Amino acid sequence: MTDIEAVIQVEHPDIVCTESVAHDQSSKVMSVSEAGTDPTSRTFYYYIESSDFNRFEDGLRNDNTIAEFERIIETRDQEAIYCVEYSGEGILLSPVISAANGVILDKENDGSSWLFRIWMTEREDLRYIWDYAQQNDIEIELQRVNEYASLGNTDAGLTDSQREALLVALETGYFEEPRNATLGEVAAALDISQPATGGLLRRGVRRLIISSLLDESKTQSNYKPDADIL
Repeated sequence: MTDIEAVIQVEHPDIVCTESVAHDQSSKVMSVSEAGTDPTSRTFYYYIESSDFNRFEDGLRNDNTIAEFERIIETRDQEAIYCVEYSGEGILLSPVISAANGVILDKENDGSSWLFRIWMTEREDLRYIWDYAQQNDIEIELQRVNEYASLGNTDAGLTDSQREALLVALETGYFEEPRNATLGEVAAALDISQPATGGLLRRGVRRLIISSLLDESKTQSNYKPDADIL
């Protein structure tokens, strides 16, 4: 059995936050995957790179997909972390990817399009995302697919504790967006502290990424969705 890591590029002016990035062409938006999210809210955290945060924030104010925002941390020059609450308008792809049994590992926007890096257990589930995109006039392109042995069949350098933490987090919905479980809930299920849980997840994901990238030259396949999944 194999899992896949897929990178897809999507473009549509109504995808949430797109107008904000378009307003500030110097900006780059990346998700903060470690941040906890109340599963009942539309609040997310982003790393923002910009040469002019005032201009970027003007874009946020005029973006009808954004209800509220706050610059909470300035990490260094031209980099900051924002807390962003969606308005409920526009196109939110996270629930679509979750419905396709996918987990978003990372996403970013450095222009008009978004790149999503997704973990899925079945390559055929990409069909659901493609169908949604076509029904909503979203331009979508498959950039890369890596196939590798599933988490249940390979250690990828993982410790038993890292493997257990990742599986529990996956089963409880911690990796979904919005998250269906908090870090505290995953920690409670594991019966360890939140800091210890966060450390296991970060190190586990890092090991999986390293394992996947090291094998990328052997496992990467560039194929057309029409030919392989539709």
